[in-house]
Amino acid sequence: MKQPHQIVKQKPVLINYQYGSKRYFKRPDAEDIATIKKIEEMDIPYWYPTLRMREGRESRRNDKIGLTHVHHYFYKRTLYALSKLYDLIQKSECKDLLQIWFTSQIINISKMNRFRPQVSFPYNPLSGTLYVSSMVSEANPFNAYEGKIRKFTEALSNNKGNTYCISTASTTKLDVQENSIDYIFTDPPFGANLNYAELSFLWESWLKVVTNSKYEAIVNPTMGKALPEYQTLMTSCFQECYRILKPNRWMTVEFHNSKNAVWNAIQEALQRAGFIIADVRTLDKQSGSFKQVNNTSAVKQDLVISAYKPKNDLTRTLHESAGQSETAWAFVRQHLANLPVIVDADHDGKIDIISERQAYLLFDRMVAYHIMNGIPVPIDATDFYKGLDEKFLKRDDMYFLPDQVNEYDTARIKMDVEPIQFELFVSNEKSAIAWLYQQLDTPQTYAELQPKFMQEVKSVDRYENMPELSVMLDENFIQDDKGRWYIPDRTKEGDVAKLREKNLWKEFESYMNSKGKLKLFRSEAIRVGFSRLWKDKNYQAIVDMAERLPEQTIQEDDKLLMYYDISLSRVQ
Repeated sequence: MKQPHQIVKQKPVLINYQYGSKRYFKRPDAEDIATIKKIEEMDIPYWYPTLRMREGRESRRNDKIGLTHVHHYFYKRTLYALSKLYDLIQKSECKDLLQIWFTSQIINISKMNRFRPQVSFPYNPLSGTLYVSSMVSEANPFNAYEGKIRKFTEALSNNKGNTYCISTASTTKLDVQENSIDYIFTDPPFGANLNYAELSFLWESWLKVVTNSKYEAIVNPTMGKALPEYQTLMTSCFQECYRILKPNRWMTVEFHNSKNAVWNAIQEALQRAGFIIADVRTLDKQSGSFKQVNNTSAVKQDLVISAYKPKNDLTRTLHESAGQSETAWAFVRQHLANLPVIVDADHDGKIDIISERQAYLLFDRMVAYHIMNGIPVPIDATDFYKGLDEKFLKRDDMYFLPDQVNEYDTARIKMDVEPIQFELFVSNEKSAIAWLYQQLDTPQTYAELQPKFMQEVKSVDRYENMPELSVMLDENFIQDDKGRWYIPDRTKEGDVAKLREKNLWKEFESYMNSKGKLKLFRSEAIRVGFSRLWKDKNYQAIVDMAERLPEQTIQEDDKLLMYYDISLSRVQ
């Protein structure tokens, strides 16, 4: 099927060749040009794919230079070698294994291979894209596949005696028995970071089987998939993981995306599936170290998320005692039992503060777990914090079960160091208050706090009506007779919290009584308002208010997103 086709002109400028054990470069001469012309005019007697590149921003990015079909991505003699090799593979008894070997070099020997001899010559395509450079290097397929044979042989010899199963399927529907898996590690698609179906099209076309992108969990406008569609698909995937995982067993999710909204979509998908998030750490791929983050909106690095499937007795207690405070404490007991007691991630002799053991995160996890399971939250923040002090043991602002605290105390004595503080990223009122709690471990005056506070609030969300420092101190802390602010004790903290919530509810009511889109507001007032409306089962009011807020505000706040999504499903 020969048809006229326009393609960007390429001119050979340098030839790399090997003689004996040495490599040489030369400029093309008349004989070389004649040889290239002869190759371009020859017919290929074997099958090769001629499919039009699939729809998509990535797969159609090279249309402008004439690379519109699969075979355009290969030089003529490379295509000849590939088609002959593919023909031989189809007649082989080891067809399946050889096809893996065959497709492993498709990208390296295509026109996407860049000429960069100082980097990693001869193979250097740009990963994660179908980019074609202006300086293309024609790779030798024989050398490429010969090198892969050595690697395949080594890999197969190292796996003798091991039992494993490799399958290709959609995680939305796994052919695996319920409650049968001990551990899951998954590295899922990260929103719009990579368009997998588009990127795989070149080598899939050789196999004559291409990805069904209907169930591909990505953000891709070409496929009509925005963040909600991505979250729905990820929830389906995590629900299947939850189904097949044994109770009280773990799943690790490695995640990277620079957008907070995508991280929140992943976090909510995990919780909607039934998982409980126990730890979030950043992974430094260069040094191989892990660092805990307590503000999980900071997702500019790779995150390693640890989540577990709760025991059956917690689920049973949750539904048998719905509305009673015992469900809150049953959750806390199991959550503390599953959290690590001692962590020295950097091996520097300093104990990490485990944020999941702190009061505010224990409360957040408890609330989220109840809401995701569709049952009332049985206790407010004030009573919850009092109950933590009464029912559990506290060390360094972290809570432990009785059988855990001895291990922690022993480690503290042995290491003879204070626990390290981890950084807070102040981006809104909630994180600012958390920062103040951290600072006021030692009482300080307004004059001492104010310069440090100004350094921290440089990247506040643009919709956040951040209160003055003096307002946040008045609403959350107590001042002594020397003018120093300090954290209230538990006996007074309840009164402070109730007064603050009352003021924030008044603020929220003023938003409800106004009209149109909200352009400036206190996010803490929105949280208090949504929480009270949820208790009153006024789901329609939550939906109405959410739709008056900027989409960014809802998508980038995991608590607001949780209230909105579930309220929307109940209204509908």
